[in-house]
Amino acid sequence: MKNYLIIKRTLDLLISIVAFIIFSPVFIIIFIILFLLNDGKPFFFQERPGKDEKVFNIIKFKTMNDKKDNHGEFLPFEDRVTKIGHFIRKYSLDEIPQLLNVIKGDMSIIGPRPLLTQYLPLYNHEQKKRHNVKPGITGWAQVKGRNSILWKQKFAYDIYYINNISFGLDMKILLLTVKRVIIPEGINNKNGLNMPTFTGDNEE
Repeated sequence: MKNYLIIKRTLDLLISIVAFIIFSPVFIIIFIILFLLNDGKPFFFQERPGKDEKVFNIIKFKTMNDKKDNHGEFLPFEDRVTKIGHFIRKYSLDEIPQLLNVIKGDMSIIGPRPLLTQYLPLYNHEQKKRHNVKPGITGWAQVKGRNSILWKQKFAYDIYYINNISFGLDMKILLLTVKRVIIPEGINNKNGLNMPTFTGDNEE
């Protein structure tokens, strides 16, 4: 596994640089559209835990507005996703800027998706293993169901990946990701394209 992880970093750099060049026209177009629609704020930055729980700033295209209620709290997710944001999320175009995270070394192309830092104290011993490797733009859980599966199953897929990481599995995930982008599926529309909040469990 250690030998492959060294090769994996080289592959991450090559793939992310080539992909960024290929998608640069799409990147520029979305950047301009969101810059105009989001008052000069085309990007969304948020702290996420990476390998060994080291926190970094993930970068995505901003697909939601900043509308708040009378108490100063953000409106529900489904009320903040813009029309263009819905389209961008449906085809995972909001993930393109994360290629910069990969180039920087915070993330990998393939790996468990980086979740919210507030979840860190809630993981059980087994779930914490998802931080043994760098988080990815896409992963085994994403190609097996994205946000239409329960948290327990999502973590099970993450741990499966950790225990079976290999070049072959990464290539399989990459090909399935391309398929999911072309034919979007595994999205929970009822919950506004977003996973419910993880509240933890006592399973070991």
